[in-house]
Amino acid sequence: MILTFVVVLVLALFVVRPLQKNAFFMLYFALMVGTAFVLEKYGYRFAPFSKQSFVMFLPPHFVWINFVTLLAYMADKRAAQKGDWRVSEMNLHLLELLGGSPAAFVSQKIFHHKTKKKSFQMFFLFVLAVQITIVYYACQILKII
Repeated sequence: MILTFVVVLVLALFVVRPLQKNAFFMLYFALMVGTAFVLEKYGYRFAPFSKQSFVMFLPPHFVWINFVTLLAYMADKRAAQKGDWRVSEMNLHLLELLGGSPAAFVSQKIFHHKTKKKSFQMFFLFVLAVQITIVYYACQILKII
């Protein structure tokens, strides 16, 4: 399972170049590999690239990507208040796109961050629309709806 997690994450790094400079994605990467290691240690061993291995990838992915997205928004808000170097909007949007949009939405409400910038909000809504469409079609393919 570790092999599956690492390959999926490394492929994401190569396909989406801005992730290579995203410290928050690197934190997510470390958390995911650590999770895979713990799962294997406690008996969750599946053949590399098997369906079970990919299914085991999803729950920790959504937990960690949302945790890291929350941290990114918090760090950006603190940097904005202090006048320090900020987290780029592209990095925030990439984390949203990877599945961190629930945490992004909550972070915007909790920290009152990025709520008035129209271009940011428009792209955020676009990301949500894309994700809803993907979930809808995935549910149709899996015959859930």
